[in-house]
Amino acid sequence: MTDAAPGPGGTAPARVLTVAGSDSGGGAGIQADLKTMLALGVHGMSVLTAVTAQNSLGVHGAWELPEEAVRAQFDAVVGDIGVQAVKTGMLSSAALAATVAGLLGGLGPGVPVVVDPVGVSKHGDALLAAEAVETVRTRLLPLATVATPNLDEVTQLTGVTVQDEDGMRAAAEAVLRYGPRWVLIKGGHLPDADRYAEAVDLLSDGRTERWFRAPRYDNRHTHGTGCTLASAIASHLALGHDVPEAVGLAKEYVTGAIAAGFPLGAGIGPVDHGWRTR
Repeated sequence: MTDAAPGPGGTAPARVLTVAGSDSGGGAGIQADLKTMLALGVHGMSVLTAVTAQNSLGVHGAWELPEEAVRAQFDAVVGDIGVQAVKTGMLSSAALAATVAGLLGGLGPGVPVVVDPVGVSKHGDALLAAEAVETVRTRLLPLATVATPNLDEVTQLTGVTVQDEDGMRAAAEAVLRYGPRWVLIKGGHLPDADRYAEAVDLLSDGRTERWFRAPRYDNRHTHGTGCTLASAIASHLALGHDVPEAVGLAKEYVTGAIAAGFPLGAGIGPVDHGWRTR
């Protein structure tokens, strides 16, 4: 990898790459990732894995890109510009998940990788083929500096069903068996979660754990939450924070984005990536 040289306007910012699908409605996917990265002061770059026809009501179609197109995008960015952190999102198929795992394996240990094992959309639409789950488990998770599954994705990956905060510990243990250095179990989908005043996430590396609690806002416009959180973690890792610091700062950012989420279209609107500057 080469370091970006300072241009006439100053030094290049930290560089973060998202490997994910496109959301034509602009609330999730690479659109959410790039907005998050801009808001947090890093330079965002993208490798597109799939195109979706998507709006506030759901996913109306999805088309994977060829493996060679994914590989060419990755090689073009990494070979010339370089990356200081990578975030993965929608990978769609076993073939694409394996391709991405192979590419990430060549980066070396100095580049942190945040794996958001996207399984379904906010509207319940499948974004990962059933036959791809094993590839994510065995090829992608071992490369992760941080994995960020929600509770539905925990069940998809491990078979563990979480009912309460103690169950989140069991979920963390189950995911860590597949090899990520850290796992962030997102508790937003806990049963009866809306009854509680706080949204809680658990970060663990198998030896230490950190609980992150934030106010729960009565706002249905939360499209893109998972993409935004994972991208924020990757951005803060690229800026030099360690994993617990990066997760704490990312949780603060996404909490504000959820609070400011706005209606768009006839369904679920997005979080507000620009909430700090509006």
